[in-house]
Amino acid sequence: MIKLTFHQDATGATFSEVLVALALTSVGVVGVMGAFQASDKSVRQDALAIRALALAESRIEIKRAVPWDQLLLDDLNHDGMPDIVMHDDGTGGDRTAGDGIYSGMLEQQGVTVIWTVAPRHGDGLGSSGGVVIEARAVYQTSSGEHEVHLATLRANPSFAGSR
Repeated sequence: MIKLTFHQDATGATFSEVLVALALTSVGVVGVMGAFQASDKSVRQDALAIRALALAESRIEIKRAVPWDQLLLDDLNHDGMPDIVMHDDGTGGDRTAGDGIYSGMLEQQGVTVIWTVAPRHGDGLGSSGGVVIEARAVYQTSSGEHEVHLATLRANPSFAGSR
């Protein structure tokens, strides 16, 4: 048989000790939650930056890959039909009408991408030896507006001797 004995000198935690422990635990939990919020904000901003870079890179690579005579057409949904025809009219991301720079614009998942095709020398794409292709991806975060800017050159195959 087991016999239990109780001692009079055994004491438990007082109410004030429990309150102090609860307060310290609450401060720790609030600190941890703040750290989670800060890291979540950072992850969301980094995801937007990565998305902006990927969209700008994809616009540049698509313009590098299409045939020269289709340089001003964009098939965004890959169905074989152009969704955007780039214009030099001062709208849709084009800064100035008639400046010889053709622009297209797309807004996707919190990122605005503006891409341009500008002849390097000459009056138009057909008479130019090459073009400058640029893509700017702009996105907003709590710290303000951010931009990714990429550019490349592409030679006109008529001037390079191969068609």
